[in-house]
Amino acid sequence: MSADKPRYLGVFTFFEAVPEPRVERTRLHPLMNILVIALLAMICVGDGWEDMEDFGLAKKSWLGTFLDLRQGIPSADTFRRVLSAVDPKAFNACFIAWVQALAVGTSGKLVAIDGKTLRHSFDRATGQKALHVVSAWIAENRLTLGQIATEEKSNEITAIPQLLEMLDIRGATITVDAMGCQRAIAEKIIDQGADYIMGLKGNQGTAHREVEEFFTEAHARDFKDVEHTFHETVDGSDHGRLEVRRAWASHEIGWFADLPKWRGLRSIIMIESERTVGDAETSIERRYYWSSHVLDAQTFAAMIRGHWGIENELHWCLDVGFREDESRIRTDHGPENLALLRKVAMNLAKSDRTRKKGIQAKRKRAAWDDAYLITLLQAGLPQNQPN
Repeated sequence: MSADKPRYLGVFTFFEAVPEPRVERTRLHPLMNILVIALLAMICVGDGWEDMEDFGLAKKSWLGTFLDLRQGIPSADTFRRVLSAVDPKAFNACFIAWVQALAVGTSGKLVAIDGKTLRHSFDRATGQKALHVVSAWIAENRLTLGQIATEEKSNEITAIPQLLEMLDIRGATITVDAMGCQRAIAEKIIDQGADYIMGLKGNQGTAHREVEEFFTEAHARDFKDVEHTFHETVDGSDHGRLEVRRAWASHEIGWFADLPKWRGLRSIIMIESERTVGDAETSIERRYYWSSHVLDAQTFAAMIRGHWGIENELHWCLDVGFREDESRIRTDHGPENLALLRKVAMNLAKSDRTRKKGIQAKRKRAAWDDAYLITLLQAGLPQNQPN
């Protein structure tokens, strides 16, 4: 990148620390050229290696105002080889440094952690399994904080502590589903100065059953003589759907025999969802959680609902806005690095407040309008860096 690059490209300076994966004799195109063009293509509705080359050729004159293009635009094969070889851990570390530099602190915020499988990243010919990416997502800012890749969903148990190790989560509340409800993960969260809310299911041995029995008995007695808080909300719609959500929280957990084994555990929560659609039979579902917090039922209910934003505002957007599940990129680190590029592009789009449009609409506008593409890049500037 040239010394006189425009200030709006400051977002890319955080990727200058990505280690060069090529030997010197094979470096025809600067690594930053490849990373910059790849990300810009991803923002502008690009999907893969060919799109990156086509974008570069179409925007060559504009790109030449801030990139050294004396060797031309990299080929699709060059994008494939280089981005499949880049160290994903180092790339992710640069991504995390960028998000943190946006002055997006986690203290007092909800950080949801959940995994998503890239369905077409498997390769039958080599026996490579589909990539499963575990992400940390800041609910308040609607931004991805970091990611780590595994081969299977079951590996989330070991992946989550590794992801937490990369992040500064002091003062945050970490939420995980039942897969992540593990003693080691609870301990890791507390050691890093955060709190947790964890889903409970049958995979926790007797813990889920004991908590369920506690609430079942307490509910049957209308929680008489049980220290607790309660909260209820009612949602209706024009389509005849009625949903009542109830939450109970109790700090009365001295009866739990394994309490000393769970670092920081202080509360248990029951969420009840009662749904009626038209004349259909009413269904009731109960879910159970526990937490290191001592909070009321209303606050717990809001946090638990907030956790599922990672499904609706990250995973769903990656599929609909970026067609992630359709991607058939499978070589080496290519799937993981492109998953990260999508999250960079998504963070930029979500950080932009100039247009009240969805992700896909913003990407299209950026592809059509260089001025708006610059606006998106400005949205990713650290707050202490002038425009």
